[in-house]
Amino acid sequence: MLCISMSLVDDNSLMYFYWLNVATQHCVFSSMSLEDDYEYIDGHNGRCLAAALCFFALSSKKKRKGYKGSVPGRRPNKRNVPEGGWRLNRDYFDANCVFPETIFRRRYRMRKQVFERIEQGLLSYNKDYWEQGQDATGMLGYTTKQKITAALRMLCYGKPADSFDVELGMSGSAIQVAFDHFTHDIVQIYGKEYMRKPNQQDLNWLLEVAEQRGFPGMLGSLDCMHWVWESCPSGWKGQYIGHQGEPTIILEAVAGPDRWIWHCNFGAPGSLNDINVLHRSPLFDDLISGNAPNIEFTVNGNTYHMGYYLTDGIYPEWATLVKGIPLPRAPKDQLFSEKVAMYRKDVECAFGILQKKFAIVKGPARNWFGAIMRNIMETCVILHNMTVEDERRLGLRHDYNQGSRVQALPRNEPTIELMIEKRNQIINKPAHRQLQADLIQHVWAKYGHTFQPR
Repeated sequence: MLCISMSLVDDNSLMYFYWLNVATQHCVFSSMSLEDDYEYIDGHNGRCLAAALCFFALSSKKKRKGYKGSVPGRRPNKRNVPEGGWRLNRDYFDANCVFPETIFRRRYRMRKQVFERIEQGLLSYNKDYWEQGQDATGMLGYTTKQKITAALRMLCYGKPADSFDVELGMSGSAIQVAFDHFTHDIVQIYGKEYMRKPNQQDLNWLLEVAEQRGFPGMLGSLDCMHWVWESCPSGWKGQYIGHQGEPTIILEAVAGPDRWIWHCNFGAPGSLNDINVLHRSPLFDDLISGNAPNIEFTVNGNTYHMGYYLTDGIYPEWATLVKGIPLPRAPKDQLFSEKVAMYRKDVECAFGILQKKFAIVKGPARNWFGAIMRNIMETCVILHNMTVEDERRLGLRHDYNQGSRVQALPRNEPTIELMIEKRNQIINKPAHRQLQADLIQHVWAKYGHTFQPR
């Protein structure tokens, strides 16, 4: 009687060797009919199975290497982890810390109050990882502040994980793990609040600022930014190489006057231009489905019911987009184009601030996976918006930071007819030209007395 230890065999290997043996028998007895083959297989399945098990058990026994103890090359370094945590607290977080608030803000890209809020949020969301623990020998692990600082150092300076091991007393692999947890958890915790679309109260503030600027109904400025993908697979490079000559991934964003990023659409391949990205963008999905907040404004005696974004000249002539006039000659056209170019800089300034704060999105991306790169980009946008909220200095609405402004808008289920009608309203060229003409008159009436001819 044949006895084989089943602990050496898994289901996939068992089935593989069983059918391999069956196929071999089928080749030997190929002169038989198909019915005879099946009868032979059914009659000898026990013998085939035993042979397969015996073969796999012997081969597994030869290949198995029973490692006991440490593996060569994996000896841990004596980093003195508790000292690294103590040194970090002494430098930045103790009552009489070495570095003042100004240096903390410069190195962490945020004030200490924002850091502490993030720390509490991470501990509440994933306490098992972010709380300081112990290893198998009872030694204390890395503190929460060490892990967050390690992730922020990678975001802010764009350097590899092992660049900060001496400063923080952490291994490069531990810093990379902290970075991955941080970018994932920040998006899960704060993404709903800091990557939301503007609700009715947000729109009231945006429209108030737009009215003061001379562009009633303006909701922000729209543009795209490219992030170079250094580790793009060779087979994908044709899809991701655009006018920059190297693989890139596109971030489409809308920024307000305070550089808050209200819309973030990341992931389009770099071979697309701004028009292609816009056609794939969810920017106007709420407007098409009838879930966008109500907007009504009057310009030059005409009433409009959809807001608009300032763009550059490549964008199409849609009723929700306003751009300058190419080669303007009339004084009114020149003044209008100057003002559009001036206020369209909001999104370009937001891109510049984002890249200055977080050098990781300024340099080439070295990740292989798009999901990780998306988490990195969205984390940078969330942290940027958190600091904008913390340091806002406009002073137009003192209640702008109150929690009531994040209330969700009611949703409805649109019909196909309504969606088609809304889309036709968005891409209406005559409406675009009428809005542009009305804005030219409005801007001239507001700023015409200050215009200096070229």
